Amino acid sequence: MKLATYTANGQTRCGIVVGDRIIDCGLGATMLDIIRDWEGLRPALEARAAAGGGVPLSSVRLEAPVLRPGKIFAIGLNYADHIEESKMETPQRQVWFTKAQTSVNGPYDDIEIARGTMTNDYEVELVAIIGKGGKHISAAQAPAAVFGYCVGNDVTERMWQHATPQWSLGKSFDTHAPFGPWIVTADEVGDPHTLGLRCFVNGEKRQDSNTRHLVFNIWQQIEHLSLGMTLEPGDLVFTGTPGGIGAAMDPRQFLKPGDVVRCEVDGLGHIEGAMVAEG
Repeated sequence: MKLATYTANGQTRCGIVVGDRIIDCGLGATMLDIIRDWEGLRPALEARAAAGGGVPLSSVRLEAPVLRPGKIFAIGLNYADHIEESKMETPQRQVWFTKAQTSVNGPYDDIEIARGTMTNDYEVELVAIIGKGGKHISAAQAPAAVFGYCVGNDVTERMWQHATPQWSLGKSFDTHAPFGPWIVTADEVGDPHTLGLRCFVNGEKRQDSNTRHLVFNIWQQIEHLSLGMTLEPGDLVFTGTPGGIGAAMDPRQFLKPGDVVRCEVDGLGHIEGAMVAEG
């Protein structure tokens, strides 16, 4: 099932995406409510999807599927080609940073270039949405802890990222975590380690890889994170980006106002945002 958060006629609600239409879930619930009570709500949602109806997707505004995720974690240096272009060693231990809640952005919304910054970059990623969650989740248990998957762009301000050993500030600018366009539930995705992912800037392909090339797979990531903290419904896990970032090109190619960045993952759809100067 594909579940989206959308706005129509001034109201924001959750819907089921079927083809090119979206059907109101009819629950008065947020996406977090649906994730928390998925097993109880699923039969009613499947029945609504089967009944059809709804409105054209083109008539609504798609929002970030989870408007205010409790936690946003992202792993760095998790594809071999990205590690090579970054001129760094393959990590022996997973490298994690956070992105602020305020960096959340809709799948087709503009992406801001903050005042005084000139080194904005793109990073296409598969995003896992935590479902049941928990603590001390083993790699074997991890598939059951994931609700579904989205396309993400870990937009990064490189100068701020590398100004200090801690990356979170450079990863957390407003609008720098667009994801969506909807959540595809885990049962529909199947194995998340067989998905092609790509990034285009103004139609030029910059990144092109497959999640089979993750250094630490998604189950290992969840196991590692949950050793120290409780993963909760709706938390986001950005699972890593492949090679092809603008900072590694010769000459370097950073994003500028007017550039359009499209990120896509097989079976999940695409997100696309225009770069704009902060007002």
